[in-house]
Amino acid sequence: MNLSIMKNFSTALNDAGIFTIIIDVPNESMNVLNDTMINEFEQLTDEIENNDAIKAVIFISGKSSSFIAGADIKMLQKVETAMDGSAISLSAHQLFSRITNSSKPHIAAINGACLGGGYELALACHYRLASDDRSTKVGLPEVMLGLLPGGTGNSKLPRLINLATALDLLLTGKQLDSKRALRAGMLDEVVPNTILERTANLKAKTFIEKGGVPERKRSLKDKLMTLPGIKDFIIKQARAQVMSKTHGNYPAPLAILDVIQKGLNKSISEALQLEATRFGELTVSPEAKQLINIYFATTALKKESFIKRKIKPNTVINLGILGGGLMGAGIATVSIDKANTNVRIKDIRDEGIISVYQYLNKFYQQRVKRRILSKEDARKKMNQLTSALNYKGFENCDLVIEAVFEDVKLKHKMICDIESLENEETVFASNTSSIPITEIAAHAKLPQNILGMHYFSPVEKMPLLEVIKHKQTSDKALATAIEFGRQQGKTVIVVNDGAGFYVNRILAPYLNAALELGMEGVAFDKIDKALVNFGFPVGPIKLLDEVGLDVGSKILPVLETAFGERMAGIGVQQTLLDKGRLGKKVNKGFYRYDDVKLSKKIDNSIYQDLNITGSIDLPEKAIVERCVYRMLNEAALCLDDKIIDQVRDGDIGAIFGIGFPPFLGGPFRYMDALGISYVVDQLKQLEKNVSSKYKPAAILITMAEKEKSFYS
Repeated sequence: MNLSIMKNFSTALNDAGIFTIIIDVPNESMNVLNDTMINEFEQLTDEIENNDAIKAVIFISGKSSSFIAGADIKMLQKVETAMDGSAISLSAHQLFSRITNSSKPHIAAINGACLGGGYELALACHYRLASDDRSTKVGLPEVMLGLLPGGTGNSKLPRLINLATALDLLLTGKQLDSKRALRAGMLDEVVPNTILERTANLKAKTFIEKGGVPERKRSLKDKLMTLPGIKDFIIKQARAQVMSKTHGNYPAPLAILDVIQKGLNKSISEALQLEATRFGELTVSPEAKQLINIYFATTALKKESFIKRKIKPNTVINLGILGGGLMGAGIATVSIDKANTNVRIKDIRDEGIISVYQYLNKFYQQRVKRRILSKEDARKKMNQLTSALNYKGFENCDLVIEAVFEDVKLKHKMICDIESLENEETVFASNTSSIPITEIAAHAKLPQNILGMHYFSPVEKMPLLEVIKHKQTSDKALATAIEFGRQQGKTVIVVNDGAGFYVNRILAPYLNAALELGMEGVAFDKIDKALVNFGFPVGPIKLLDEVGLDVGSKILPVLETAFGERMAGIGVQQTLLDKGRLGKKVNKGFYRYDDVKLSKKIDNSIYQDLNITGSIDLPEKAIVERCVYRMLNEAALCLDDKIIDQVRDGDIGAIFGIGFPPFLGGPFRYMDALGISYVVDQLKQLEKNVSSKYKPAAILITMAEKEKSFYS
């Protein structure tokens, strides 16, 4: 058999009989399991079985940061029937079973991403060795795509490690660094990357001499967890948690639990058959299809330049932040932790500066506690933050981000102050939530250096960054903001200038609709429950409390001025402000904050303050339509107004910025799924029965007439 013509592997057999297989998919930054690789794997397995000179096998990567990062998702996207999906799973089972059942020791020598099918290959091996490199991540993240690990992972992981730990990993898709994976039992040994291959060879030699790999012993506690009664109790609790978090909108975690519950006490072959069947069903589910669409959209966004000509961004070594509030502290944190940037923060008060240091210190204390960083490394990171009550040091900043309250005159002054430092290379970004960047740049000497970088709170958790360009923004400034946002770990979308930009513009009518329902007498918690059951992470009323009514009250007038009656509020915000109900930040809003146990309860005195009853009974479906259709309509208007250039960016912006249900694919994919004609008909009914604010966007009416969809 000629192994020299393989595309994805190179091999070497030494005098000791150790057969090293180097995985290296050509012209790709990461190794992924594709059809060609699987076929070549089968040829290698034939060679291993038939060649008596081979005594042991080592799998190792030829790439510096990827063992195998998972299966090629394009392979799954092509699946049209559940049977086709199951066939993919069964072929992986067959291949990996040959490795597991081999009498010759197989060692996975892991460096870099070892995820999904990559970790399932490692599970098939008899020994799992990994480097302690920061790039080494281990996990089975298939649930994030609406799938279960179908290459033996769903059935084998609970047999290898503690059941509770396995459930946590499978149901969340967590990726562990090598040291945490070792503690969890997913690996057998961790060594420095410099000696990874040498250690693998020493292990192989030892296993050859001993005639195999010693069987790994499970602890008594781990064994007890797999007993039928205890297992069923643990899975029952896990299922309750899943339902509490997902409200049944995602079938994958429930399928993961079913496969484990039914298969754990059966033979491995019976369990794997069940795994393959459920995997096939999930591959054709609408939820998986939409989550896979999101995967491809975010992957495309990572490569998107948003600029027609090639241009090199400025490297941001020194970042300046104006404003020491929560947003400023969050931006500083991700800039230091992810982008490894030096941060200089300015505030007008010592208290503002101190709060940023406290915020960063708390963040790194948690990282040290979780053993992600050592105390020494955390201290070094903390030292990357410096501060001032003036502009000293800002003349050296490559990028300055202002994160102060919504006052255009204050922002004008800050631009003037930065420009007076006479560094013409400094890019100035505003974190404004709604004020058009054109207005902010109106009096600037260098308007080409000014743009918007709109972060979402909490900054270190929310994945989206909305970069806003106005007509004079230079390609250099835009490229710099995009690249720096990606270094901060953000998914970046670029939108054109306009009041509220994209995300807040579609959010405002949704929130207004929820408040209108409340003022009509629908209970606030019932409104929230309906939207959470629909798939939002929090309801609109709770979101208002989280963001703060004072923040919303600054945004709404800007939008109403720009768009008129369609964005008009109903005056309730000012009443709430007058009553001191700013939200969670002051422990007084729609919900109770005087007792942690009661934080999910509405503060009933809100009804008295607003002179309403909260007693009107309205079906959940009607509540959802009243709120969501305003958002859908506004998303279409944003596309028509060219605020966004692609529906892809609108879908990702809504999902990552405000939590639009991912399993629905975003506003535009959801409208396609409903049918544009249906959306228009529903909007017309709401316009007739509720308010002119539901008047369908002209683009939707035209699309309905021509039977078009947003995605072909």
